[in-house]
Amino acid sequence: MSILRTTAMALVLAAPSLSPALAADPELTVFDWAGFEEPVIYQKYIDKHGQGPTFAFYGDDDEAYQKIASGFRADVAHPCSQMVSKYRDAGLIEPWDESRIPAVADIDPRFLDSEVFRDDQGLWYIPADFGSTAVAYNTETVPEEDVSTLQIFVNPAYQGRTSLPDSADDVWALGYLATGVTDWTDVSDEQFQAAADWLRKAHQNVAVYWADPAEEAQLMASGAVDVAWSWNDVLPLLEAEGYPIGFQRTATEGSSTFFCGFVNLKNGPGSEDKAYDFINAWLDPGSAIGLLDTIGYGLTNTKGLETVADDPRVVHGLAEIDAPVLAQVPNDPEQRERQLIEFEKIKAGY
Repeated sequence: MSILRTTAMALVLAAPSLSPALAADPELTVFDWAGFEEPVIYQKYIDKHGQGPTFAFYGDDDEAYQKIASGFRADVAHPCSQMVSKYRDAGLIEPWDESRIPAVADIDPRFLDSEVFRDDQGLWYIPADFGSTAVAYNTETVPEEDVSTLQIFVNPAYQGRTSLPDSADDVWALGYLATGVTDWTDVSDEQFQAAADWLRKAHQNVAVYWADPAEEAQLMASGAVDVAWSWNDVLPLLEAEGYPIGFQRTATEGSSTFFCGFVNLKNGPGSEDKAYDFINAWLDPGSAIGLLDTIGYGLTNTKGLETVADDPRVVHGLAEIDAPVLAQVPNDPEQRERQLIEFEKIKAGY
């Protein structure tokens, strides 16, 4: 994906009237992040049906949930892990028939290690792709020693030179890590407050909260910011432009990981059989290189990930590290709502 292509994606995100943005197979509607419509990710579906599904796009997880909860109809959606309990609690999804998805057996077990995803009622969630969130920085203007710690985000020397994602989940992952918390499923009031206080200090250095990788890439490429708390998919974008990009995942306090996947929406208007064909195509080991090339993320299917294990993008952006990691797994919905409210206050300067 080039910056030009990702910018086009951003325009799609900014124009809700364009959804569904890509009309193809009328018997399957996939509600997804822009960029995941690339055929190389689900080629076997096209091979079987002659065309890809119809895609509708959203800009962030909370927006997607609100649209589905308000009555938007699709067959499958692609939330990240911490949203699944919200869909379940609202009665918006139904379990998958695991017997119809053989590759579930090849999904790395760590991605299914939650009763939110799989319980005695069935398989509610199919983890499909994963990435990391860490410190992206300009290697020509930012010394390595400065990015050895997440405290760079509160370092007065970087006032007006940093950018954070406009995502409560990623920002709170940063705040918790920076204040010594690596498990956000068990956070005390004191730990919450410490992270909030730290994020308020970090806010003083923020030039802008980036909304998507395209915006972040442009901010860094233009020189507007030198340091960002970043998803790993920005690396190939900036490397392709010759930007001196570094990605620090092993800061003293650590970095974060996230994963996303597919839910089976209740009362989908399309074909249930085609929904399973789509999931099976997505999880096919051959999809791993397409996912890496177009998005920069790893496939949760271990057989697929093995085919790209030596790729530098996997080694530097996705492989296991010797440093603390906060995994963005499902946490208490009330805690997540509390974080959302507090994040809005922080951004507003309160």
